[in-house]
Amino acid sequence: MTTEEKSRLRLPAPKPPPYDPDEWRQLPWSERTKLACQAWALDGYGAPLLTYAVYLAKIGAYVACWAAFCLFSEGIDKLGDIATWAFTPVAFQKAILWSMAFEGLGLGCASGPLTGRYIPPVAAPWHFIKPGTIKMPLFPRIPLLGRARRGYLESALYGVHYLLLFRALCAPQVTPELVLPTVVVLALLGVVDKTIFLAARGEHYFSITVCFLFADDWLTGAMAVQLAIWIWAAISKLNHHFPTVIGVMTSNSPLLRWQSLRRAMYRQFPDDLRPSHLASVMAHGGTLLEFTFPVLLVLGRGGTLTLIGLVIMVAFHSYITSHFPMAVPLEWNVMVVYSGFFFFGAQATAIPLHIESPALLAYLAIALVLVPAIGNIAPRWVSFLLSMRYYAGNWAYSVWLFRDGAQTKLDEHILKISPLPSDQLGRFYDDKLVAGLMSKIPAFRAMHLHGRALGLLLPRAVDDIDAYQYFEGEVLAGLVLGYNFGDGHLHDHRLLEAVQAECDFAPGELRHIFVESQPLFDQRLHWQIEHRFVVHAH
Repeated sequence: MTTEEKSRLRLPAPKPPPYDPDEWRQLPWSERTKLACQAWALDGYGAPLLTYAVYLAKIGAYVACWAAFCLFSEGIDKLGDIATWAFTPVAFQKAILWSMAFEGLGLGCASGPLTGRYIPPVAAPWHFIKPGTIKMPLFPRIPLLGRARRGYLESALYGVHYLLLFRALCAPQVTPELVLPTVVVLALLGVVDKTIFLAARGEHYFSITVCFLFADDWLTGAMAVQLAIWIWAAISKLNHHFPTVIGVMTSNSPLLRWQSLRRAMYRQFPDDLRPSHLASVMAHGGTLLEFTFPVLLVLGRGGTLTLIGLVIMVAFHSYITSHFPMAVPLEWNVMVVYSGFFFFGAQATAIPLHIESPALLAYLAIALVLVPAIGNIAPRWVSFLLSMRYYAGNWAYSVWLFRDGAQTKLDEHILKISPLPSDQLGRFYDDKLVAGLMSKIPAFRAMHLHGRALGLLLPRAVDDIDAYQYFEGEVLAGLVLGYNFGDGHLHDHRLLEAVQAECDFAPGELRHIFVESQPLFDQRLHWQIEHRFVVHAH
């Protein structure tokens, strides 16, 4: 055993791809992509089962911390009495505040090895509080708050945000007076660095926290937020993208490991990896269910329809959670299921949007109707999170192409918390296994419908793809911004400009491809290579 092998940490090995990585690297790009996609179709990412056990333990810790915060509340004395207090208003309020804190710390969505984070498994809090790191201001040109580098002011705001959150979590009651400073500071943080606002799930937890400011209307307002999330998520799946999501997710499921089922997700494995009829039926059936159960929950008022709606809701979110999708929004799905039982079980008599406050009505009209509508019709203007377009397969994305060796400038000139994923994996596995795992990253993109555009765009961006290192924008954003969660707007031309300002890449060292989400009911994809914007008829 070599010294290098002795120094590696011992962890269960993932399933290697069915090709030799050294030989694979010698093949043309199209052939490499084909082999990697075929490998994904049968084995997904190939993560060892221990990985999924870690995520389950994390869910347990998330729930346990919520219960601990609830014990600070008036009327809640014993953890063993959880059945009597779990669905009380104060328990729900603390669940929302804790979920916002949990996600803003990078502990929830987009954490851990399924998102390319091994050591450290979470980078967001260290990045968000460390002066000198790169951030994404909402308005880049405004003085002080619009700078691309984090200063002491921004770091202090992030710290204050958590002091305020934990003060409310440890309080006997969640009052408007406790919540208001948190709302103000998180909104300001969203201007300073929109990454933090998105990480805290601003469209969900922030919006419900705004409702807490209105003592008489918060319950029905929060219920409207939850209904909007379900309805817009269903609307966003009215596209040709979602069937590919079902196949890719099933191929990566730790539970559905039958090769026959995974092959059945594709038209004719291994030659035609477009979604099969079965995958399309599952996708459209799931969309129909996502439209159906919110209606049943609203109409049920605690009766039989409510029971049917709750059963469908639990089945729907359990299916997603059990597949461990690559963005791993596991705790978020747990929170949504809990919210469904709170709103439509414990509070079944409440009427959504029965709101007297004009201010809250105006806020909800903007956050739940106007912003998602714009985000679905003109996605270039709004994050997919604020648009509530969850896991529909229709995501903006980017590809960064570094001429061999140019990517080292990221380490030389940019303050980062995490090293490159290949370097993280090198702590555990040999070079061949690392190369095999890294080959699955472009395969994940190519397996989705919009990823097929790269067959056209890569030759337009570079003359020789083999002379460049391929980086997913998601991976790069995770390094440079400390966080990523499927939002291509976090690594579009604005991040390119910030990175170029730090690294000063020479002409030809970096090419940037950006593909926007497809507008609802529009058959075109918009894409950009560097500074040229072209509309491609899809």
